[in-house]
Amino acid sequence: MDDDPVETRHLEFFVAVAEELNFTRAAQRVHVGQSTVSAGVQALEREIGAALFARSTRRVSLTSIGRDLLPLARSALTALAEMRALGIREHQHVQGTLRIGASSHLQALGLPSILGGFQEAFPMVDISLHASPEGCSGLLEQVRRGAIDVAFCGLPPPAPLDLFSHVLRRQRLVALVPAQHALAGRTRISLTQLLEDDFVETAVGLGTRHVVDHWLSRKGLGRRISIEVPDENLVGDFVAAGFGVAVVPEDAAGRDTLLLRVQPAGAVAVVPLREAIVWDLSVIARYRGGSPALDALLGHLSLSRADH
Repeated sequence: MDDDPVETRHLEFFVAVAEELNFTRAAQRVHVGQSTVSAGVQALEREIGAALFARSTRRVSLTSIGRDLLPLARSALTALAEMRALGIREHQHVQGTLRIGASSHLQALGLPSILGGFQEAFPMVDISLHASPEGCSGLLEQVRRGAIDVAFCGLPPPAPLDLFSHVLRRQRLVALVPAQHALAGRTRISLTQLLEDDFVETAVGLGTRHVVDHWLSRKGLGRRISIEVPDENLVGDFVAAGFGVAVVPEDAAGRDTLLLRVQPAGAVAVVPLREAIVWDLSVIARYRGGSPALDALLGHLSLSRADH
């Protein structure tokens, strides 16, 4: 067994692989390269003194020691997050302005509740929201230039190596089809079944388009896009109007969301996808610089740029 202390990131990599049972998906989840995740898990195995995963060319599974370690690793990460939160609460006098960039799916991102909790904890911090016509790619450039302090958006792969990023939540994508569509009544369909249809999409860089484009590219598949809309909340209206089908985050397709407030009511149907195509909400900031208000927000989210 190695005498070096166990690193927090090694535990995070281990939990990600244990939950995904796939090194590639785990790397995408924590926004680092697959080789970094593999090296981190191997380092943890040296520190523990035992193999945590049984690996083959086709599958990854936990060993008995890995299964025993998983709840302990989760508890350790939770405890570290709670300790950071305690430190932040000691500095609730923080004040200033926090410039936040966000994509327009604010409801699906859960951003109002995130920022509401932060505002309650740090009432002396003023929040200003900013958008970018280029979507997440534009927000990343604004973070790099210092035009905004932090961004919340669906980060396209691969993760930028020059910026701090952390996945806050994951959502599966679902299909949105006209109510009279032949697949509207199915309990589950494959994305490939929709490729004969035209698609309603957002502009490149907006919404979940990069996720779908990336998935199709990896499969060597393509699709026809009938129209690009400037606002994700208009996708449902154009599907209802017969312009095609769409793929959206499952939370965005909830009953009370703007995306499904189409006329006439019931003109579109939501159908789950068989493939686990996910959209990650990430928080992105620079590694260096920033402000006490930014550190307070990251602390409120139980994150620290020093960990990365």
